[in-house]
Amino acid sequence: MRKIGIISKSGHPEPLKILKALLPWLRKKGCDVIIDSESASALNMAGHQRSEIPALVDCIIVLGGDGTMLSVARLVGDNGLPILGVNLGGLGFLTAVHKDQMYEVIEKVMEGTCPVEERMMLTARVLRHSESIAEYLVVNDVVVNKGALARIIDLETYIGSKFVATFKADGLIVSTPTGSTAYALSAGGPIVYPTLNSIILAPICPHTLTNRPIVLPDNVEVDIILRSRNEDVFLTVDGQVGFSLRQSDVVHVKKSAVKARFFLPCERDYFEILRTKLKWGER
Repeated sequence: MRKIGIISKSGHPEPLKILKALLPWLRKKGCDVIIDSESASALNMAGHQRSEIPALVDCIIVLGGDGTMLSVARLVGDNGLPILGVNLGGLGFLTAVHKDQMYEVIEKVMEGTCPVEERMMLTARVLRHSESIAEYLVVNDVVVNKGALARIIDLETYIGSKFVATFKADGLIVSTPTGSTAYALSAGGPIVYPTLNSIILAPICPHTLTNRPIVLPDNVEVDIILRSRNEDVFLTVDGQVGFSLRQSDVVHVKKSAVKARFFLPCERDYFEILRTKLKWGER
């Protein structure tokens, strides 16, 4: 892979410092490199809008944290480009490559010896009066939740044509296996191995002890109908994109035909990540 795009976390000096050394190194290796326009402007170089980059390259390197990685995975969409995440953030579940390992791993990417792991994604649509008014591609999770001052909300939920329950809760999470270690985990959901094909449904602070998260097959479609009126309720995608909901709006969630593709450093072990990031096994 010799056409490489680089997208960096906005507004932080560390990615720019890394780019000053990485760009000449890549070009010396014979690579054509395209960087995002914001980083390029800070370095007095020519760049491209983020939305333009996927059509111009063979793969994308992300310099940032998991949040930047999530936004780039949605941006890539059906281009099918593999993404390499270099962790400059905090937890770093998706951006699993440490900056000290970066050059070694990029060498493997260019040689075609770094494996790629595919992850399922979701598609979420908002229906108002049976008309689709918003649609999103989702890597981690779709969340319907109340605003800071709103009361408990009523979320009438169906799987296919089958009624599940009307959840009285602060909200409801529909998660991919990749997102099982994100918000769904905080809501008491299970950790699901990231390459499995399944959907997790997890209520947020339900007003009953009988509501528990459930793991569903990936071929189901989930409909969430907001039954509360005059409440401050939002749909949030990957914790980054928000949409204000009204009473009787339907949030329709299903498996996407698109898959996210992440470079997997050869020595990476998912259970090691759980031990180091989530402190599994520690007392």
